Amino acid sequence: MDTAQWQAFARQFPQLSHRQRLASGDLLHTSAPQAAAVILIEQTALAQLHCPACGATRFHRHGQAHGLQRYRCVPCRKTFNALTGTPLAHLHHKERWLAYADCLLNSFSVRKAAAQVTIHRNTSFRWRHRFLALAKTDRPRCLHGITEADEMYILESQKGSRHMTRPARQRGGRASQRGISNEQVCVLVARDRTGQTVDFVTGMGQLTKATLHACLPPVIDRDILLVSDGHPAYPAFAREIGIEHAAVNLRAGIRVRGTVHVQNVNAYHSRLRGWLRAFHGVATRYLPNYLGWRWILDARRILSPESLLRATLGTFPHLMVT
Repeated sequence: MDTAQWQAFARQFPQLSHRQRLASGDLLHTSAPQAAAVILIEQTALAQLHCPACGATRFHRHGQAHGLQRYRCVPCRKTFNALTGTPLAHLHHKERWLAYADCLLNSFSVRKAAAQVTIHRNTSFRWRHRFLALAKTDRPRCLHGITEADEMYILESQKGSRHMTRPARQRGGRASQRGISNEQVCVLVARDRTGQTVDFVTGMGQLTKATLHACLPPVIDRDILLVSDGHPAYPAFAREIGIEHAAVNLRAGIRVRGTVHVQNVNAYHSRLRGWLRAFHGVATRYLPNYLGWRWILDARRILSPESLLRATLGTFPHLMVT
């Protein structure tokens, strides 16, 4: 709308009734956030836009729907938009997505985020895991130098499951067996001295050498120094793949030997446990999403709702260390 059209439009404002003024205010309030989200989505998708069905890059515009430009693929004739094939496809209320991304960056609970954005709590839960589906994959490709590895154990939870394989526990319940057992989920964390971190949900019970072989080789250099506690799986794993290994004897009270320690990874464990505590028990099937969410916050590479929305669509900030 040019200046003359806007002035002609504005001159009609005094003729609006009170009800029309309120409706106009509501319309302006809801359309501006949606426009901001739609522009961001279109700009993010444009660089890598292709047909999700056949992968072709030959397409033409084919009208609009739900505020987004639609396209028709020339080879296969199917239609798509910037959200087709992404975790946000078929979700409504685009005008609230940036506000919800801000709730994630502030670690709001499901109910608090729902109240903040004015959506149902079930919608808030669904959005949480849709937003994290791709964002959690933004991890360093390889760890370098001195790399600390240690495992932590979280009580297995079937919260939200329709068909449980054991009797239900009260919130905050305890395992029936003392120590590490098959009631505990093992989370392996590896972290180098630059702060780059990878983690794996390895399964139930104790960490094993086979687990280390399945998780670590693709994400570590062969010239690293792997530092761990006294768990016997680590030296056996390091010996078999040909990397250096050093251990600290925590049971004997030896926590630091020069540069050999696991304090960085243990500090990460502590921050992770403290952060998870606010959610009053995380369902084990969603645990990888929460680990990715914690990494987003801890790495501090995604600091704005706009950056998080881009990451939700698979476009991540540049990794300074790979």
